[in-house]
Amino acid sequence: MTVGAGVAVQDGSLVALGRKVLTDVRRNVLVTPAAGGGLTNGAFLGVRSAPAGSRSVFPVGKLLENGGNADDELEICLESGDPAVESFEGTHLVFVGAGSDPFEVITNSVKAVERHLQTFSHREKKKMPDMLNWFGWCTWDAFYTNVTADGVKEGLQSFEKGGVTPKFVIIDDGWQSVSMDPVGIASIADNAANFANRLTHIKENHKFQKNGREGHREDDPAKGLAHIVNEIKGKHELKYVYVWHAITGYWGGVRPGGDGMEHYESKMQYPVSSPGVQKNEPCDALNSITTNGLGLVNPEKVFSFYNELHSYLASAGIDGVKVDVQNILETLGAGHGGRVLLARKYHQALEASIARNFPDNGIISCMSHNTDNLYSSKRSAVVRASDDFWPRDPASHTIHIASVAYNTVFLGEFMQPDWDMFHSNHPMAEYHAAARAVGGCAIYVSILKIWNLNEHAGVIGAFNCQGAGWCRVGKKNLIHDEQPGTVTGVIRAQDVDYLAKVADHRWNGDVIVYSHIGGEVVYLPKNSSLPVTLRSREYEVFTVVPVKHLSNGAASFAPIGLIGMFNSGGAVREVRYGEDADVELKLRGSGTVGAYSSTRPKSIAVDSVAVEFTYNESCGLITFELGLPERELYLWTVSVKY
Repeated sequence: MTVGAGVAVQDGSLVALGRKVLTDVRRNVLVTPAAGGGLTNGAFLGVRSAPAGSRSVFPVGKLLENGGNADDELEICLESGDPAVESFEGTHLVFVGAGSDPFEVITNSVKAVERHLQTFSHREKKKMPDMLNWFGWCTWDAFYTNVTADGVKEGLQSFEKGGVTPKFVIIDDGWQSVSMDPVGIASIADNAANFANRLTHIKENHKFQKNGREGHREDDPAKGLAHIVNEIKGKHELKYVYVWHAITGYWGGVRPGGDGMEHYESKMQYPVSSPGVQKNEPCDALNSITTNGLGLVNPEKVFSFYNELHSYLASAGIDGVKVDVQNILETLGAGHGGRVLLARKYHQALEASIARNFPDNGIISCMSHNTDNLYSSKRSAVVRASDDFWPRDPASHTIHIASVAYNTVFLGEFMQPDWDMFHSNHPMAEYHAAARAVGGCAIYVSILKIWNLNEHAGVIGAFNCQGAGWCRVGKKNLIHDEQPGTVTGVIRAQDVDYLAKVADHRWNGDVIVYSHIGGEVVYLPKNSSLPVTLRSREYEVFTVVPVKHLSNGAASFAPIGLIGMFNSGGAVREVRYGEDADVELKLRGSGTVGAYSSTRPKSIAVDSVAVEFTYNESCGLITFELGLPERELYLWTVSVKY
């Protein structure tokens, strides 16, 4: 018998907290306890020996339910990505955590791996860039690679005409100096880049130069990116401007021997994809790059590349970068000691350059779900948690929400998840907007529900995601049911797993549930539930607020927040309950404020000025208005007296 903390191999079965997980476990499987404190139940699985090779697949044991390989076995695949790297240390291959709370198990498991590897940091230790706090615009779906400086200006002007003012902008793919090799084979597709292009210069192309002309390079920095960045920041009061680049410079890398870039020592390399990845989803981008090759910057010179690129961008007023195509590194490990070593060198250089040039930790990681990248990220704090938003693929939208929510459960332990952009003028716009209003931190997912936590309340998003899925044969999203039925479920306070942490220590379990679309207020006593029914592609967002029973039995109270917003409770920043049964709130934003009260208050004041309010005796809903604040991030002081 081999034993770890709460995990053991007993009589040929893998057992976690007394329950069988796998049967017929192979004899060469090892269980090694995790080192360090803070984790009660968890251990590493490994093997005593395995055949030498740069890629090894070996079974561990049989799953209790059908799945895994042809014999229903769970397998471990170990691949170096370099034919010359065939040996490995096999005692710590997979970490198994166990417990009664799935969220704590995931958090503790990731922290155990962090302690073991010491190559990455948990999200709690990372600095979050301030752009996360502001509404923004990414140029991709508006222009794709046809983006221009004038297009960026026109886009921002259109936002202002619509009464919306983004505070940060991402200038996506299309601003860089790129071209194909003379013998390159173009990759032409709608709504995509030409993956055969390579970076030819670290500065912007003519579209982003003042009075730029194709074929002419403007050497005056003031007439480069700086001119458009300074103009849009000044005219539109933007706080942050980010730009896009691939982790290898561009999709096809950096052109070897390019003028002014010789010192990066880029060399042509041809990606080799993992058979497992290829089997799951053949990729047009990867196929093009494999055909044309990629100019890979020498890993020993890559810091110079990043630093020179980023220092130029910073001098032009750029505040951060969206670094895409990160998973390409896993295909380029040959000759570099393997995929993990290559990824680690690139990420160390990338994060060192970000720290030097973008002090707000201005980086968004994209196409970076492989563990090579995640386990190499010490500083990067924002990660795209999804596939792209595909506006013209009707099968993709419910899949997008379901998959990104599941992904966030794991990825959220490493970085702040980014659920990608979406179209505000689109049949599924509200569906996507509601999901993003809820998503972002630790998230619970079932067929129906995702949840998140605010300062003083929880929020639950309920979505009918039925009718579409990934087709394993066609390797694409597919609508398999044109008219899926309704889904039914219930909303409970327990759906917000950590709600008790934001409630008063004397909280008895009662909550108020406010439905965004229905506009209804429901009082839910402890352990009770609210039925929910959703038709195809319907959603609802519920604000869940612990009820406070005020002193002397004067009333019961629960602050809902700005009820015109999907995530109403996000506006409530502070709540104080006085000994005389009065309530003081700190609120951010403008619009209609809602709160529950079991009795009608005597008065409500905003910044010490009495305001009119309505009270619905049938449901206990109080409403009143907050105007537009004169200062950004202003906190209104609201006093409720009984």
